[in-house]
Amino acid sequence: MKKKIHLWMPEIFAFKGGIQTYSAFLLTAIQTLYPQAKYDVFLKHDRSFPLDHPYLPQTQFHPSGNIPLKLRTVAFASQLIIQGLFQKPDLIITTHANFSPASYRLKQLTGIPYWVIAHGVEVWNLKNASVKKACSNAAKILAVSNYTRDRLLLEQNLSYEQIVVLPNTFDEKRFKINNKPKHLLEKYSLKPEQPIILIVSRLSADDGYKGYDKILEALPQIKTQIPNIHYIIVGKGDDRPRIEQLITQLGLQNNVTLSGFVPEEEICDYYNLCDVFAMPSKGEGFGIVYLEALACGKPCLGGNKDGAIDALCNGELGALVAPDNVEEIAQTLIEILQGTYPNSLMYQPEKLREKVIEKFGFERFKQTLNIYLQKQL
Repeated sequence: MKKKIHLWMPEIFAFKGGIQTYSAFLLTAIQTLYPQAKYDVFLKHDRSFPLDHPYLPQTQFHPSGNIPLKLRTVAFASQLIIQGLFQKPDLIITTHANFSPASYRLKQLTGIPYWVIAHGVEVWNLKNASVKKACSNAAKILAVSNYTRDRLLLEQNLSYEQIVVLPNTFDEKRFKINNKPKHLLEKYSLKPEQPIILIVSRLSADDGYKGYDKILEALPQIKTQIPNIHYIIVGKGDDRPRIEQLITQLGLQNNVTLSGFVPEEEICDYYNLCDVFAMPSKGEGFGIVYLEALACGKPCLGGNKDGAIDALCNGELGALVAPDNVEEIAQTLIEILQGTYPNSLMYQPEKLREKVIEKFGFERFKQTLNIYLQKQL
């Protein structure tokens, strides 16, 4: 008999944040492993799905984004439970913990096993009693990093065997090593030899933990050693006015570019434009952007207080710094840009790319997922 699998996701078509990207890769991987299974994919915020989507033809999408936002959560949960009762899938996978109470309710009614994907802030310091109860009754929790797994074990009443790690992955076909794009050098009036620091991040007041402002604070010190340094911030959000004010206060108008929103298909060019990718965060569950930058052969700097530890393999693939230590951020970036940082791998673009694909490429992601699925299905 064909396996029936339900996947519950925030969205995968309309918006491409970290959870959405992970969800899309998960769907692709599981369909590659179980091409004969029947798939029902429930999407809370997508309004529709493209007819030319890359998924198997037996995939049924159920978008709920056209339901008014005030009613959407209740309607979506009701749909999940009703369809679960009617179809009785062999496994439910929810890629956001907030959907897990509905899967727990289904398990109570039918015994259907469910998995929960744990990313980062949505499960750290978890206070919601219904979500905590649902997570504790999940057949498996797939954490995107050892950091998230360890926090869950510390903060929640979960067994070590219940939580496994399935790290983020990336599209190695999209992110490749290339020369600095001439059109971007011209667009931003930059010289090919000019040292460039890059971050790709939403400029949201809720995402201040990503550390884009700490790099701004470090720039005056960096300028004393590298006068022509330039910092490009890719992203948009409600924190932009504060960042613009900080740039003015620090007198960095000639050293910083706020590019605003950049379409997904152009992001690779920005990675190739930079000399170092820097996101000294302290609240990332993992950080796919590190993988994308590494695949373009770029040295990376991350914070040593969150999932960047996993993405940069405890410093093997990049520099880890205290995210609130502006002095350390500045000094480390100076060393990286001057070629004196004591990790020779960071100056071997092809080797960096090879290593990140070996550790986090889609084939590794699929192999790890298969180990867990074989024990469940």
